[in-house]
Amino acid sequence: MKEKILANRYRLTEQIGMGGMAIVYRAVDLRTGHNVAVKVLRPEYNEDSEFIGRFQREAEAASKMTHHNIVNLLDVGMDGDNRYLVMEYVQGKTLKSVIQERGKLNPALAGQIAIRILSALEHAHRNGIVHRDIKPQNILVHADGHIKVADFGIARIANSSTLTKGDNVMGSVHYFSPEQARGEGANATSDIYSTGIVLYEMLTGRVPYDGDNPVAVAMQHLHATPVPIQNLAPDVPPALVRVCMKAIEKNPALRYQTARDMAADIRLALENRSERQPLPAKEFEVQQPRPQIKEENNKTNADTGKNRIGNGKNRKIRTVITTVVIGLILAAGLYFGVSAVFHRVVSTVTVPFVVGMDVKEAEEALTREGLTFTKIYFTTNEVQSNIVFMQNPEAQVTKQKGDNVILSVSSGPAQMEMPELRGMNQEDAKNYFKELNMIPTVVRKPNGDYPVDTVAQQEPAANEKISKDTAITLTVSGGRATTPKLTNLTLSEAEELLKQTGLRMNPVLNVVDTRNVREHGKISAQNPAEDTELMLNDEVSVSVYRYLSDASRKEITIQLKETDEEIKVRVTLRPEGSDVEYEAYEHTYPADLERQQTITVNLPDERTYTCTVYQNGEPQEPIVIGRE
Repeated sequence: MKEKILANRYRLTEQIGMGGMAIVYRAVDLRTGHNVAVKVLRPEYNEDSEFIGRFQREAEAASKMTHHNIVNLLDVGMDGDNRYLVMEYVQGKTLKSVIQERGKLNPALAGQIAIRILSALEHAHRNGIVHRDIKPQNILVHADGHIKVADFGIARIANSSTLTKGDNVMGSVHYFSPEQARGEGANATSDIYSTGIVLYEMLTGRVPYDGDNPVAVAMQHLHATPVPIQNLAPDVPPALVRVCMKAIEKNPALRYQTARDMAADIRLALENRSERQPLPAKEFEVQQPRPQIKEENNKTNADTGKNRIGNGKNRKIRTVITTVVIGLILAAGLYFGVSAVFHRVVSTVTVPFVVGMDVKEAEEALTREGLTFTKIYFTTNEVQSNIVFMQNPEAQVTKQKGDNVILSVSSGPAQMEMPELRGMNQEDAKNYFKELNMIPTVVRKPNGDYPVDTVAQQEPAANEKISKDTAITLTVSGGRATTPKLTNLTLSEAEELLKQTGLRMNPVLNVVDTRNVREHGKISAQNPAEDTELMLNDEVSVSVYRYLSDASRKEITIQLKETDEEIKVRVTLRPEGSDVEYEAYEHTYPADLERQQTITVNLPDERTYTCTVYQNGEPQEPIVIGRE
């Protein structure tokens, strides 16, 4: 897929990663010119419901989160059979690559990286998301040092009913928790355990548990004790060792219960303090210490009055200068403050509350505020189809105009019973599935048991279980008619008989020359043949005998339009008293030809005809012609 343009928007420029579920490309967003990362589900899993479910859960999990230490979701969609997610592009390396290149990391650096991982996890856990696959391969280190947690592909959403059988034991064996090794459900403390394993690896340059096969590693998570960190890295502060070992306790109740608590203790260890201080309100961001203003004792000279007077003058001068400077600062501050406020007022917007709205109403509300949006559809039994049940960012958040809001939209129940559609008008049946974001295949066939344009057959049958991915086929009644015998009838007799039967004459006549004047204008052959079952209003093609004579040929003079382009001329003949319009002549004239042209048309029988000339589709004034 290199150099492919996905969804007419994302030009894939190079493959930058490959996992068991998806391939990741660096791409250019053609609308913005920005680099993005596009994760595409591997083609072999396009029909695999388990992997499609994992991919969809990653989109759902990512749509619930916006955080500076999480690779944020920008877009989601399908291009043909390709399911894709568009994420932030992080230029840098994985933490695993950093450890492999540098070995064990400086304790202060390892601690700061762990704090940022925990910041991301705290945000995820507060939004009901358990990552379940924290490992250095999923931690991205930006070139400027920013840390981003990626790959929520096997994340679990709290209280989700969409888990598959394969979801119980997931994650990478070197980093997953004992409860995951036992096949139990993972929770927030499982992510904390995995973070502790990652911290251990950063501090020592190796994982605490290793073996010849995954089962051996899993058993060590359950029963073994890791090599003490001090044996491998004596320079690690004991306080930081205690944090790491508490995080990887085998009993979840003995671990840190929140990511925030673990981060707070890491900070204490790095600052060599013993009391845990409340973390900043904005998640774990390092606050700069406020500058300490030291008062200096001014030396005074009590020996001479001259010095006291001099000091008095100096104080007055300093007071004047200070006043002027403060005035200038206040004026500049006022100017730039007003400018900033003006810029903020005209370029920012408050995100409206759109949860509970129909998706179209939500789109209109966001567009009115100057915001863009991305829709992600999820199957749910609790929310009606096409209703927004979650938004990110939430309402009342201040954003820049043009920012994106991710809308989680219900596509209806995960499974439902196929309704009885036979006898229903085809448009009503199609609209039924349209509300579920499903597009049925509609096939028209001859049928005399159901009215025209109603459903005569359906696949799957009524009451069968279906989902939004089920292929639906509706067979619609086109009515039923049987072709009559038309051979040896005159053209006018054949037209009338077909009309009575509910069929139509094909306007393109196949002409068969004859030397028998009595055959002129009679049907020599028909297609389909006699007694063929057709739908009502289907066309029947015929071949007509033509006896050439001067009387059957009519010359018509036409005046071509003045134009620099070629002109397509088409001539039709409609018999008097008939609604059939036959094709009599067609030709394309070049632009440099004489404007006046003469053409010859052949009349198929003895009737009088209305002749209409069309030039590039525009009809000219009709004329009446007939055999003399």
